[in-house]
Amino acid sequence: MLIRHSDLILPSEITPPEIYRERRRFMQGMGALAAGAALGAMEDATAGAKLAGVRASTYTPGEDKTPYKDVTTYNNFYEFGTDKSDPAANAGSLRTRPWTVAVEGEVRQPKVWDIDTLLKLAPLEERVYRMRCVEGWSMVIPWVGFPLAEIIRRAEPTGKAKYVEFVTLNDPKQMPGQRSRVLDWPYVEGLRLDEAMHPLTLLAVGLYGEVLPNQNGAPIRLVVPWKYGFKSAKSIVKIRFVEKQPLTAWMAATPEEYGFYSNVNPQVDHPRWSQAKERRIGEFFKRDTLMFNGYGNQVAQLYRGMDLKRFF
Repeated sequence: MLIRHSDLILPSEITPPEIYRERRRFMQGMGALAAGAALGAMEDATAGAKLAGVRASTYTPGEDKTPYKDVTTYNNFYEFGTDKSDPAANAGSLRTRPWTVAVEGEVRQPKVWDIDTLLKLAPLEERVYRMRCVEGWSMVIPWVGFPLAEIIRRAEPTGKAKYVEFVTLNDPKQMPGQRSRVLDWPYVEGLRLDEAMHPLTLLAVGLYGEVLPNQNGAPIRLVVPWKYGFKSAKSIVKIRFVEKQPLTAWMAATPEEYGFYSNVNPQVDHPRWSQAKERRIGEFFKRDTLMFNGYGNQVAQLYRGMDLKRFF
C-alpha cells in the first residue's frame, strides 16, 4: 500500500516530460563538475573495470550505440533521485560488495547466490538492445550479462510458479532517494514465467564491456528490451517465483498509468504521453516507435490472443 502524506510529490508530478529534459540542459552544465567528482569517486572502485571473457552476440539491432557518457549520466533510478542527472551524482554511496541474490518461492532448489558466483554461472556475452522509456526517449545499449533462464533452470520452478517477482535493495543509507515516499520501497517488478524464460531476457552485470556502473543498476539488473525501461529492475537482491501476479511498485503507485505488462506499444498511449513517437538520445528529430520496441518477431507469440489495450 502506498502511504500518502500531505507533502508527497505524486509520481505523475515528478516524472519529467520530454520538454523538461530540454529545459534542464543549461542547468546540468552548472552541476556537471560536482556530479563528475561524485561519479569519479565511484568509478575508482567499480566502473571502468573490464569484464573478462565476454563473447560477442548476434543480438544487435544494427544501429549506432548510444555514447557511454549518455548511458551513464542520463538515467531513471529514483532510489538516487528523480532528476535524470541524480543517479550519476548520488550513486557513489551504493556498496556492491558483499552482495547476494536470493532465489526463493515456488522452486525445488532455493538458493542464495553470491554475486561473484553469479558472474561465473554462465558465459557473459554482449547484447546490444534498444531500450525505450515510457517518457518517450530511447537508447541503444551494449549490455553484458547472461540469460535469466540460466538461474530459472537451476532453480527448478514447481508447477505453481506462474510469475517471477524481482525485489531490489531497500537501504536509504545507501540509496538517498528512498528517504522520500515517491514510491513504496523496495522497488518491485515482475514478469510472467514465459517472459522471464525468453532468450532475450537478460541479467546484466555490465555495459560497454565494463562492470555495471552503480547508476545503471549495479551489481546486477534485469533487462527486458521489448518492455518499457521501468520493468528492468535494478540492484536486485531477491528473485521470487510466485503463483499470483506480483503487485509491482508502479502499479501500486498509479495503476491507471503503469500496467503489469508494459510492452512497448505505439498504439496504447500513457495518459500523459503519446507512445507513437520517441526521441533517441543524441538525435533531434523523433522517430516512429516500433511495436514491442522492434522485437515483435521474437516475442509477439507470447501475447497471441491477448487484448493489448486491456493488458497494457
